[in-house]
Amino acid sequence: MTLIEIAEHMRQQRALFLTGAGISVGAGIPTYRTQDGEWARTTPITDTQFRQSSSMRQRYWARSFVGWPLTSRAQPTQTHRRLALWHQHEFLPALITQNVDRLHQKAGFDRAIDIHGRLDRVLCLQCSAPMHRDHWQLELARANPQLNNLRADQLPDGDADLPDEIIHTVTVPPCPHCGGVMMPDVVFFGGNIPKLISDRTQELAREAGVLVVLGSSLKVYSGYRLCRLAVENGGALAIVNPGPTRADSIATVRFNQTAEDFTEHLDTLLTS
Repeated sequence: MTLIEIAEHMRQQRALFLTGAGISVGAGIPTYRTQDGEWARTTPITDTQFRQSSSMRQRYWARSFVGWPLTSRAQPTQTHRRLALWHQHEFLPALITQNVDRLHQKAGFDRAIDIHGRLDRVLCLQCSAPMHRDHWQLELARANPQLNNLRADQLPDGDADLPDEIIHTVTVPPCPHCGGVMMPDVVFFGGNIPKLISDRTQELAREAGVLVVLGSSLKVYSGYRLCRLAVENGGALAIVNPGPTRADSIATVRFNQTAEDFTEHLDTLLTS
């Protein structure tokens, strides 16, 4: 499959894109893995750890308090903007992203599906009351004045590297409505994708004439499963990533380049 064929699928509204962390690096958001798909950092907190351990929640929110401002200020890259423009021109009806940074939406892609959730919203595990992450940041700041003006190395998904002696001082406020536990509206490692989102993304993968993976090693099964579904249902699989991916063996075509270079070349074909 060539770029010209991918462009033709897009003109027929038969292309589906799946994006990963590689497209947000240019926005200043680090990735969990190296270009070869190996862990670049310590393993993040799992869903079970967050739900069952108050000390893990203390660790998460302490680090997130320092890391969130940079993530919230991040702006879409040229790749995000091109994808949004294709959506507005009806070349790309839908898009699935493994990212939780909401940069697709900031760029104007209002039908992007956040398969792993969104970092800009917090939910109560007891009453399900939502809260914008900026408002939760104020709650954390009021309960922990010692965290104000701290600086630390930025890590993926709004995380930051803080020493234990600071983490142990942190108070995590309860839900202001019912006193329950507040959790970011994201799918932690080991957690489950909501059924409605899982069903919809699998349906899109089955129907795609071509599934284009942009900037993902596909190590997480949720993305790899969509690749398999597309291929098993007769679709083509085009993978765009500088390093190896989990789905290379089933790919129709591999582009060993960055998402920015690939979308630039594809945009030239779509607008010619």
